Amino acid sequence: MCGIAGFVDFTSDLTNKEPYCKKILETMHESLAHRGSDSFGTYLKKHTGLSHARLSIRDIANGSQPMVRRLGNREYAIVYNGEIYNTDELIPDLKKAGFIFHTTSDTEVILYCYIHYGADFVTKLNGIYAFAIWDETKQELYLYRDRVGIKPLFYTDQGKRLIFGSEPKALFCHPEVTPELTLEGLQEILAIGPARTMGNGIFKGIKEVLPGHYLRYTRQGYYDYVYWDLTSQEHTDSYKDTVEKVSFLVKDSIKRQMVSDVPVCTFLSGGIDSSIVTACASNYLQEKGETLNTFSFDFAGNDKYFVSNSFQPEQDRPYVNIMLKHYPTSHTYLECDEQQLFDSLFPAVDAKDLPGMTDVDASLLFFCRKVKEHNKVTLTGECADEIFGGYPWFYREDLLNKDGFPWSWDIDARSTFLTPEWKKHLKLSEYSYDHYKTSLAQAPVLPGETDEEKKRRGIAYLNIKWFMQTLLDRMDRTSMYSGLEARVPFADHRIIEYVFNVPWHMKYQNGVEKTLLRDATKDLLPPELLTRKKSPYPKTYHPGYEKLLVEDLTRILDDPSSPILPLLDREKTLQYMKSPKEYGRPWFGQLMAGPQLLAYFIQLNYWMEKYHIIL
Repeated sequence: MCGIAGFVDFTSDLTNKEPYCKKILETMHESLAHRGSDSFGTYLKKHTGLSHARLSIRDIANGSQPMVRRLGNREYAIVYNGEIYNTDELIPDLKKAGFIFHTTSDTEVILYCYIHYGADFVTKLNGIYAFAIWDETKQELYLYRDRVGIKPLFYTDQGKRLIFGSEPKALFCHPEVTPELTLEGLQEILAIGPARTMGNGIFKGIKEVLPGHYLRYTRQGYYDYVYWDLTSQEHTDSYKDTVEKVSFLVKDSIKRQMVSDVPVCTFLSGGIDSSIVTACASNYLQEKGETLNTFSFDFAGNDKYFVSNSFQPEQDRPYVNIMLKHYPTSHTYLECDEQQLFDSLFPAVDAKDLPGMTDVDASLLFFCRKVKEHNKVTLTGECADEIFGGYPWFYREDLLNKDGFPWSWDIDARSTFLTPEWKKHLKLSEYSYDHYKTSLAQAPVLPGETDEEKKRRGIAYLNIKWFMQTLLDRMDRTSMYSGLEARVPFADHRIIEYVFNVPWHMKYQNGVEKTLLRDATKDLLPPELLTRKKSPYPKTYHPGYEKLLVEDLTRILDDPSSPILPLLDREKTLQYMKSPKEYGRPWFGQLMAGPQLLAYFIQLNYWMEKYHIIL
């Protein structure tokens, strides 16, 4: 993976101030160097500048960027972040058309596809990507983002100037962009966060290219094109045929994503999703006479302090050990203690440019750094729950029937610390509910569907468009901050398109979530894994972690320079810190309960300090 950035400016000739512009491009690169520290490059023309930070995965010797190709008097340049998994199918037609390849990198395939097929070529790609193509002859910039939104791409439009980057921090390297927070941005953080409304970059004027979209920027402005979206279609396959189709798609996706010129590893949590990925990856490498590296994560003290609850009924390690008896991987157990977890809360904000899923982000960042010591590329089991219906809100009637985002319905918990004035001003419940209703109304339905079927389809739509985006963003930013490329086979658009239209009774049978996925992969998993109840990413139950949070939030309250103070009701905050925390009633997802609320406001204060945000 890589980091990309750049700008188009039609107000002046950039080559007349080359040292100044190149300095901006270099600073942009430096801000994204964590995404790719192997090499960097810049490209500067009269009205555009491109910057690239490279993590070498494909064609290590020859795949440097920005990549420039000239055909006659036409010139094209690309900066690209991602991986394309179907290049073998694309290359033959390009060669027949006369294109000569100078590398084995997928970057060159993308650029030639644009030249040969035109801007809509992106529909031919299977992969994860965010890239910019500058067409020097047409004087046009194209910004592309993958169908599901696995790779990030932010931009700001200033009329005759457009600035873009993989992360907001790159945009702030341009002297014409400064971090500012509007009321809407604060509402996003406190009513929607750690999720984000798609396309909303939180900071004033910052937007994100929507998944399945591309932008064309010219002297006349920018144009937004949709090339992919979820659609509703009647499902006519039998259950047997559905199982076979899902089995093929999942295994094919994992196999495709093993492509790399450096060794690939997997995260192995002991859940069925990561175990499926690990089983396929291990089999693939065994056929080549190689051994797969695998990594599992837990927290120091969980053997003593773990508390079973409805969301997290049991620990993972026994199931990891079962998998290791069936698949000969080279396995590493990674562990994080409470101090390391607390310390990682702050670089997790640096990575995301925003407060996030607190200790979930922080621990994943810590673990990714450890994995990077061994491997550059990993496959994960992310997204299976959103696609196949693994979360409780898909099947628990009390959650399914919530009139609001089912993973984030308890808005009152979010406003626990706020002053009455800010509660009234922010209108958090209204903000969240309006976004819920607007998004739900966009869910595609089929004529003749019952109210129950519409409800199920709506939940599936919201999970893919909202909750899954949060987890993909978390995975990208924590892994890439560590220089680790994380791939998500379950997010293959072919799987999403197909399973979105599979009826609920095929996905959930006899009180067992993800029955369809279990049946489609029963040849891969040991019996114990095949029947295991869903258990989310682990979190710490160590009382020492909560103690560190209370101490730091107390410090923030006692520091008159803390930027978050205008938001907080001091007495309510102090009282909350004295009371026992409820681990079993999350206010976001399945993992964010009492301690995570403390951590979220600690991260918010740090973020406001970092970006000089004043309320």
